[in-house]
Amino acid sequence: MKKAKITAYLDPALFDEIDALAARRRVPKTQVIEAALASFLSPDSAEQSEAAIVRRLDRLTRSLERLERDQEITTEALALFVRFWLTTTPPLPDDTYAAAKAKGKERYGGFVETLARRLGKGTTLTRELSREKPNPEVQG
Repeated sequence: MKKAKITAYLDPALFDEIDALAARRRVPKTQVIEAALASFLSPDSAEQSEAAIVRRLDRLTRSLERLERDQEITTEALALFVRFWLTTTPPLPDDTYAAAKAKGKERYGGFVETLARRLGKGTTLTRELSREKPNPEVQG
């Protein structure tokens, strides 16, 4: 098959990449350039790009759905705790307020330390919930 000759000017960095690829694959530079042009001019290339974008968007959508679910769990857990705490905690007498405030500060410090330790280990409520899914056969 007779081939047509063209002359083109390339960026030196692009030429070096073509040269390196041809050397790695042990093929002529002409073959690398022909394959690149065929891929570029192929009507399927747009469809392949679109399919790749759709796959990425699908992954992002699933990731966002997981984030929304986790956010909903967090919000519900916090709301449940606050509701329970407000319902069951009696008001403090004035003479014990200072001691209770000091104890609360101490407990909060322990809470923050525990939280930091759990997050450092990668332990999360979401993971615990997924591991501790109730078994319907055991519940009665």
